[in-house]
Amino acid sequence: MSSASKETSRSHTRHPLIMGTAILTITGLVTRIIGFFYRIYLSRLFGEEGMGIYQLLSPVLALSFSLTAAGFQTAISKFVAAQAGRENTAFPSRRPMAMGLLLTVPLSLACTVVLFLESDPIATYLLQEPRTAAMIRILAPSIPLSAIHACINGYFYGIKKAGVPAGTQLFEQCCRVACVYLVSARILAQGQSPSINVAVLGLTIGEGCSMLAALLAAWVHFSRPGCGFPRAAGHLRSRMADTPARPPASPQPSSVPGYGQLLGMVIPLTANRIVLNLLQSVESVSIPAGLRSYGYDTATALSVYGVLTGMSFPMIFFPNALTGSVSVMLLPMISESYARGDDEGIRRAILRTVKYCFFLGFICMGFFLLTGKILGEGLYKSPLAGHFIRTLSLICPFLYLDTTLSSILQGLGMAGRLFLINVTSLLVRLLFILLAVPHMGIQGYLYGLLASQILQCVLYLACLWHRALRRLG
Repeated sequence: MSSASKETSRSHTRHPLIMGTAILTITGLVTRIIGFFYRIYLSRLFGEEGMGIYQLLSPVLALSFSLTAAGFQTAISKFVAAQAGRENTAFPSRRPMAMGLLLTVPLSLACTVVLFLESDPIATYLLQEPRTAAMIRILAPSIPLSAIHACINGYFYGIKKAGVPAGTQLFEQCCRVACVYLVSARILAQGQSPSINVAVLGLTIGEGCSMLAALLAAWVHFSRPGCGFPRAAGHLRSRMADTPARPPASPQPSSVPGYGQLLGMVIPLTANRIVLNLLQSVESVSIPAGLRSYGYDTATALSVYGVLTGMSFPMIFFPNALTGSVSVMLLPMISESYARGDDEGIRRAILRTVKYCFFLGFICMGFFLLTGKILGEGLYKSPLAGHFIRTLSLICPFLYLDTTLSSILQGLGMAGRLFLINVTSLLVRLLFILLAVPHMGIQGYLYGLLASQILQCVLYLACLWHRALRRLG
């Protein structure tokens, strides 16, 4: 291959990743800045215990999304990206997205019915906090909205048009914050105190607005000439009328998946996500329980849990807007390079990922170590949040790298190993919760979190190293 063609291929590979990452990063940063001040507003409006109760809802939301949407989004993205790479087309088939919608909408509606009707048992026996029952009922309608949104996002990630998912994410955040602010202001104006249910209402309203925005973007995209809608078909027929007839080509096997192929990828992905989220749900519920065993009452345990997950975690995860954007764009890019057999492109992506994510992680670790106390006390009025931020800063180099390496392994078709590594990491954290938290308090969980992130990073790199040696062999 000539040097010019190599450079063209190289720029073709870099361009969508860089542009997509830039779009996702900018909108992600804006979204996180809005969310950052939104968290401060919630913490001051509802208090530390209210934030703890609100965070207990995250396992329900994560499990519902894993069951109804996460596997479909990833599978659609991979199939669309692989077709675009094999056929060198900017308009791959929308069939994977349509099939995903036909499968996930009934599933998500069934999930909504179960959550709404069984909210009391879920709150009492699973979350161990009856006050979350009303929150679950308010959250339930957001499940099908989220599923539709995820399928559309999967298509746009697959064709590397990151602007649509990024724009709908930003729109969702704005609608959520506006809803909570307006409803809370109205309740306060009446001389009453708003409950934490207002925050859940904002979540559902935001998801509905983002779904409508995603549907509008999809309609605009597929209405363009060349995308297969009737208007586009007429445009193509008029162009073909002026083209000399060619002898029929030999039939080529279709690269568009059927339901069997789609489900063959969705079911393992969904099963993996469900198992992981079940373990994460056990982790979330076990932390307050472990703190009660340590000697805290229920209100104090929920307050400490709320400070950790509702105040300190968002601060540590704030720079993850960049690495998260890279990971989202890496999945279709690695899938496309893998389908073409472009090992050199994959190698460059891995080396750049490791280098820049480690660099970002060490910079952020130093920043949070030096400023954690100031951030916790100045922004949240909580010295405990400052302590947590300084302690959690040690996980930054591993946390940010793990986010991107997981997408690379997913794009290389190593979902099975990825699942085993993630389960191992979660089991390490659970062991620390069961054995260390009752004797050391929340500090025991922080030690477990650091150990699990280091282990996860080492195992990810070992998998990539083993693949590189195997390819060389």
